Amino acid sequence: MTEQQHTGAELFVDALEQYGVTHVFGNPGTTELPVMDALSRSDLEYVLGLQEDIAVGAAAGYAQTRRYHANHDESVQPVGVVNLHVTPGLAHGIGNIYGAMMSGAPLVVTAGNHELDFRHEEPILTGDLEAMVDQFCKYSTEVTSVDALPMVLRRAFRTALTPPTGPVFLALPVDVMLDETGDDPEPLGPIPDAGGGDPDQIDAAADYFVEADQPVLVLGDQVARADAVDAAVELAEATGARVHGEILSSEVNFPTDHEQWISFIGVSEGIASMLMNTDTLGFVGTSTNTTLLRHENPIVPKDATEIHVSNDAWEVGKNTPADAAVVGDPGRVMSAIAERVRERLPEAERESRLQYVQTMKGSLQSTMQQMGEDEKPEGDTRASKAELVDAMSEVVPEAVIVDEGVTAKFALQTRFPLAPEHWVANKGGGLGYGLPAAVGAAIAETETDAPRTVVGYVGDGSYLYYPNSMYTAARHDLDMVVVVPDNRNYRILKNNTVDLMGGEMDDYEFVGMDFEPAVNIPKNAESHGARGRLVETPGEIRPELEEALERDGPEVLDVLIHD
Repeated sequence: MTEQQHTGAELFVDALEQYGVTHVFGNPGTTELPVMDALSRSDLEYVLGLQEDIAVGAAAGYAQTRRYHANHDESVQPVGVVNLHVTPGLAHGIGNIYGAMMSGAPLVVTAGNHELDFRHEEPILTGDLEAMVDQFCKYSTEVTSVDALPMVLRRAFRTALTPPTGPVFLALPVDVMLDETGDDPEPLGPIPDAGGGDPDQIDAAADYFVEADQPVLVLGDQVARADAVDAAVELAEATGARVHGEILSSEVNFPTDHEQWISFIGVSEGIASMLMNTDTLGFVGTSTNTTLLRHENPIVPKDATEIHVSNDAWEVGKNTPADAAVVGDPGRVMSAIAERVRERLPEAERESRLQYVQTMKGSLQSTMQQMGEDEKPEGDTRASKAELVDAMSEVVPEAVIVDEGVTAKFALQTRFPLAPEHWVANKGGGLGYGLPAAVGAAIAETETDAPRTVVGYVGDGSYLYYPNSMYTAARHDLDMVVVVPDNRNYRILKNNTVDLMGGEMDDYEFVGMDFEPAVNIPKNAESHGARGRLVETPGEIRPELEEALERDGPEVLDVLIHD
């Protein structure tokens, strides 16, 4: 405790600085003014989003990117902090708080609130903040006393950062932020991983892999979040397994140029059940490994042996029974299993499995490629998704890609050289995460000695949710390029209509799914301070992208594509 008194808001800001925070994202209101005042006397940089969900999405993209930086620099604090405006502001931000939860982004979300002794009069903007947000957070509470603030802040940061990572929420009443205290921030302390796992279950998992005929590894995003890609390679090579990314993967959990990598698993029942049709499956770090629409038949064979590994106990045995169940740090557990498998699996059997993997890879190659290709309509001069991705691969193969391409995502997954720590996607499915997250990723890159190029790959339907995200990019003079695969419709909804109700596209008159008249995305981008260009043919993509990368500041390339 210090003899000098300071306000709760000043203590809050001091704690952020002590915990290594450098940026606070937000959109301020009256109930946040004590915090805003305290920020003005700090070294923290305030990142203004013109709407609260933009601020949350940017904070999440920032946190996801800083987590990768922390893999190489222990001094990096991979947490995003966002400050929202009481009930309506928190309501606006819930879409991307959900997205952050699904993406495992470590966020500390805060919102101001009315004074504790004033709420009985039901002033405007009143609401039950905890009830609104609790289902999307690991922890949520209101700080009702300045004396509790140091402990609650420490708890919130530790909860957000402890695997499985995710958002937490704190309501900060005005009177608590204005009250004075002599307390100091509490030390954050070391953040533990999920541990080494049950040795008996690890031993059983190794035996199941050894006894398998054709094992398959399905890797989820907790692998990348735990910095466990090398351990995944170790396990794959030890077992001779075929490797896939889980359905709706949003990070690179295995090198896509490795000889045992086959593909990401698609969202349809047919593709998913085909790729997981084997005798033994190891599910590591998965959380979204089910189809987009209801499946009529099991996508995992009922008689398959299943090995489940996760740092989240909820995900172990969640949708299908686990024969071996290990709760622990994915990297530590996979390395332990691999060590046992190497001791028990004959080299001849491992080589036989690897040969089979190559056979399967060859037979599946055309199927996987077709997922990212569309037949060009006769006379159509627009690019295909494949042509767009191929041009990006030539110009920016080492870029950090922040992806909300939706139906254009499959071309990216099958044609772009996705590398670990270079791709994050919208895992939650709600549109409006990708563009703010790309802005947050670009801000994160400014904090490194060698900033990487950030490319937002955001479909037009997604872009139009929060086009004013580009104001934040321009305000901070971020060097980033947003590529918009623009088919001028919600193609995913048309596809889902046919999948759900049958028939052909021509059988339906789609209501509310086409952008007619089209929004002028380049002009919109320019109105928010970015540069915008319309790209109408395949031949224009590469030179326009090269020019955009050469210029300083944010750029938006609106690339017309056909379905």
